[in-house]
Amino acid sequence: MGMTTLENARALLATGPLCNSCLGRPFADRSFGLTNAERGRALRTTIALADDTDYEPDDPETCWVCEGYCGTFDAIADTIVDALGDVHFETYQVGTQVSPLVEENDRLLREDAGLDPEVGESLKREMNREVGRRVGAKSGAEVDFDRPDVLAVIDLDGFDSFEALESDSVTSHAVDVQINPAFVYGRYRKLERDIPQTEWPCRECGGSGVQLGDDGEEPCDYCGGSGYMYDTSVEQVVRPHVVEAMDGDEGTFHGAGREDVDARMLEEGRPFVLEVKRPRERTPDVAALESEINEAAEGAVEVEGLRLATYEMVERVKEHDASKHYRADVEFSDPVEEDDFETALEELRGTTVEQDTPQRVDHRRAALTRERTVYDTEGELREPTQAEVRIHGEGGLYIKELISSDEGRTVPSLAGLLETDAVVTALDVTGVEGEHEPFEMKMYFRDEPRSDA
Repeated sequence: MGMTTLENARALLATGPLCNSCLGRPFADRSFGLTNAERGRALRTTIALADDTDYEPDDPETCWVCEGYCGTFDAIADTIVDALGDVHFETYQVGTQVSPLVEENDRLLREDAGLDPEVGESLKREMNREVGRRVGAKSGAEVDFDRPDVLAVIDLDGFDSFEALESDSVTSHAVDVQINPAFVYGRYRKLERDIPQTEWPCRECGGSGVQLGDDGEEPCDYCGGSGYMYDTSVEQVVRPHVVEAMDGDEGTFHGAGREDVDARMLEEGRPFVLEVKRPRERTPDVAALESEINEAAEGAVEVEGLRLATYEMVERVKEHDASKHYRADVEFSDPVEEDDFETALEELRGTTVEQDTPQRVDHRRAALTRERTVYDTEGELREPTQAEVRIHGEGGLYIKELISSDEGRTVPSLAGLLETDAVVTALDVTGVEGEHEPFEMKMYFRDEPRSDA
């Protein structure tokens, strides 16, 4: 027959002075709802009653296993909450680095008492839970093991447990507080041409804004000293406002694909996520933020439908299959007949085209042949050499090349079918939508939908 719980507890106490947490920890899987300290106290009390001996309360300072660390749960929690003083967070997680020496003590305790070395739970797990419980009680936040707003990692080697017991405080060096990024989703419209989606550093000066002249450094001729190829970008319009509203350190813009710099993005707009690093405010007023961005952009860029999103939304925006709607002004080298124009659009409708990597992007993309489907086509011939064409195509379809053929790199093409050169003189993206389901699904948002969204 195995030893009883009391016999095991006596064997543990015989190894040397123990605090209640260390005495109770090997019995962590018994009597759900108790802390290990409560289990230890109950066992110590029961043994004192059974043996009719004086009850000797525990003293963490004399415990040979944890060396006093189990008496510092409150002090560590206070340090974590202080370190997060100016940070707004709703979820958290606590992790602990336990010194190898204390981990070894924990194992020796069970070994010396003749117990299975794996029985109960580890000091690391108890520390995470007990400190975590106190952080939750002090902050009103909830624990989240998957993706917490903040993560606090305790390094037990980072402070002296006996000093902490004496002063009831733990140095902030012993706690590493990590603030996970926060995410704002929305859609943007680009109402003017020649605005890139993201910052475009000057290729001549590498973004420095300076070049070497006869008299030393001088402003770069190419970018006029700005360091950028373009005066602004969607990212530069959106990012500073979101980072400031969330009191973060920096931000990264993630778009659901991108339109050419000379194309407008109209109608419903293009999905994007702005990722904010180390935000101290996670729930800004998104309606006010939206107004602020739009006012500052002065009509060049507009955002709408700003929502607080989860981290999964970044991957969704970047990876989700989306089809695109386009409107293009087209110019032909030779006059085109109305019937031929209609027939060419009809032939493109529903067809799968083969596209070699366009010449205009082959300096930054691998040369390969892609197959893409043209879902729908419409258009009007305004003059014999000018037309408006509207196309709904699979994501990744190069529209300018579908029109021009790109010297035969896209087959079939409007130019090829009409047997005349065709060029896009103005391009607008009029829709970006998920191929099989919308980008905006409830599981990807942290907030409830706004009444007007």
